[in-house]
Amino acid sequence: MTDTAWFLETLEKEGQLLADAAERAGTDAAVPTCPGWRTRDLVRHTGVVHRWAAAFVADGHTAPRPTDEHPTLDGPALVAWYRDGHRRLVDTLTGAAPDVECFTFLPGPPSALAFWARRQAHETTVHRFDAESARGGTPSPVATDFAVDGVDELLRGFHARPRSRVRTRAPRVLRVRATDADAVWTVRLSQEPPVTSRDAAGDAECELSGPAEQLYLALWNRVPVPAVSGDPELAALWRETSAVG
Repeated sequence: MTDTAWFLETLEKEGQLLADAAERAGTDAAVPTCPGWRTRDLVRHTGVVHRWAAAFVADGHTAPRPTDEHPTLDGPALVAWYRDGHRRLVDTLTGAAPDVECFTFLPGPPSALAFWARRQAHETTVHRFDAESARGGTPSPVATDFAVDGVDELLRGFHARPRSRVRTRAPRVLRVRATDADAVWTVRLSQEPPVTSRDAAGDAECELSGPAEQLYLALWNRVPVPAVSGDPELAALWRETSAVG
């Protein structure tokens, strides 16, 4: 299976799980992992993002553009609207030409199609976890290899951008280590955007470690970091400044 097909398979499954969880929770349920949000806010946000992403690929649009306004739908009608947009996204990405040209906003994937399949798979997985936190009960698992990829996208994609707020006055080094996979990252912090390498080169002042699934959710600020060693101030800095806008 190619990476794109793998991401599309994950996107399809996670979107269905999100809708099922939202349906069971009800759209007025609080979302513990997103303080201040109700399930309706989560479903509206994710549904709008799905339509926004699908339109770039479907239209071959090469410049950034804003998302649409959130719908005023609620209850079962909102969940049905979400399911329709998720289906449209999966179908659009599945049917797109491998060399489609359109807007992207992170480094890494080899093509625009691979970018959007990856980005929407992770977008949907994190928000599925949010929906399941509103529903209650045991959340669906995140596969180890997919979680490793998500950590990589976050550290070497999102936080390589100038808009990352994770900065330090003097150079500092943070390490992130998955304990159940061959995956470690070294994050060099300074007054510039973080620079992350996929290695364990040199000494680090703080290490965040744990199973890949828990690291993935922790680095997206959904659960506590499983284990912190070294300087706890660097772990606190991440928690306080790493939210992606």
